[in-house]
Amino acid sequence: MKFYLGTILNPKSDTECGRIPSGVLVVSGAPGRAKIEDVLSIEDAQKKYGKSMRSSNTFDFRDSVILPGFFDMHFHWVQDEVRTMPKDSLLQWLERYTFPAETKFSDPEYSKKRAKIFFERLSKVGTFGGAVFSSIHEGALTAAMREAKGDFVIGNVLMTMNSPAELTQSEDAAIGLTRKLIKKYGKRLAFTPRFAISTSPRVMKEGARIADRARCFKQSHLSENRDEIEFTLKLYRGMPGFEKVKSYAEIYEQVGMLGSRALMAHGIHLSAAELKVLSKTRTAIVHCPTSNAPISERGLGSGLFDFKMTERAGVRWALGSDIGGGPVLSMFDVMQSFVEQNKRAGVKGASCIKALYRATLAGAEILGVSNHAGNFRKGKDANFLVVPRAGGESSDARDNAEKVLARIFKKGALDRDRQDSLVKLSVFRGKVLERKS
Repeated sequence: MKFYLGTILNPKSDTECGRIPSGVLVVSGAPGRAKIEDVLSIEDAQKKYGKSMRSSNTFDFRDSVILPGFFDMHFHWVQDEVRTMPKDSLLQWLERYTFPAETKFSDPEYSKKRAKIFFERLSKVGTFGGAVFSSIHEGALTAAMREAKGDFVIGNVLMTMNSPAELTQSEDAAIGLTRKLIKKYGKRLAFTPRFAISTSPRVMKEGARIADRARCFKQSHLSENRDEIEFTLKLYRGMPGFEKVKSYAEIYEQVGMLGSRALMAHGIHLSAAELKVLSKTRTAIVHCPTSNAPISERGLGSGLFDFKMTERAGVRWALGSDIGGGPVLSMFDVMQSFVEQNKRAGVKGASCIKALYRATLAGAEILGVSNHAGNFRKGKDANFLVVPRAGGESSDARDNAEKVLARIFKKGALDRDRQDSLVKLSVFRGKVLERKS
């Protein structure tokens, strides 16, 4: 067993976060397979474990905070190099920067190199689960599957129309590759039409049917940008069977892309009728605040997600970074952006506790892995990170979880591009992946 001492924060819901100011996270098992054995106060740990707590297996982080590993429920790993490029509009940004960058992943060796770098960085910022978009290329997907550490579902984007020639697949090729990759990777493979603009109805219908039979997740983008919505509706109303379609969500409903294992990124501009459909089908939304943020904050300026209306409709949702629409990999930045954008807009309820839950346990619940990941409980995977306690001499013993998190988020926001520096220790299933003195 190993014993990690520190202030422990344990997210449980939008309004509840367990807090042990002087706590001990007890980990048992070999590195790479270790589980959480116990979560308790130092006093109780000393009584229960006594002489088992030796200097060789006890790690003192009482000046720091221990958090569960994050779930980033929507990001494009192949867009890492374009995350800071100028963003005037979604569709123009895709054409000018994103598509050329993704074309490079046709080279398997380039894909291997980039995947190793990217997923090492991801681990260092404490993200151990989520939903990932790759490029159209099988080699890029293979590289991501090899390097990703944690509970990730990963999909190769499908692009069969309205796409650059070098990134366009035939319908038969897209469907055939979907069958092949699901057979190879099973439930780790997410069926991933890029969005309705770039993927034909036939491919979405047949692919969704294949994915549903294999009980795989499906993922795409929905109602991120008003220009995107207008273009999508105009495009589909000119197609047989979609002439009278009323909304973006209805298109996905007709082709079978919605459901309890469906993840729709963004969902900013949704009508009440669309939210009703998403609720009925148990489709989840992934909110990406740093990507949707104003252009002055290096986002795409798509708008503010109405989480209250979403929750009233009974739609599940979690947070994502949307790299590279989002400029920063760390979920600390995503959580801070969620809190600050709503605060500026005068929207109440966007607390730090809510942000932490939506970046951890909520994602695990949506992916169906909360039995072994997402927060701290005996028997769950020992996935956690340690960050310095911020706020000078203030004692965490006197502060509630909201205050502790608010200071950490603020500290991260002061240096958006180097938030990995916040993490003193990153541990995946008991194996230390990052350690700073």
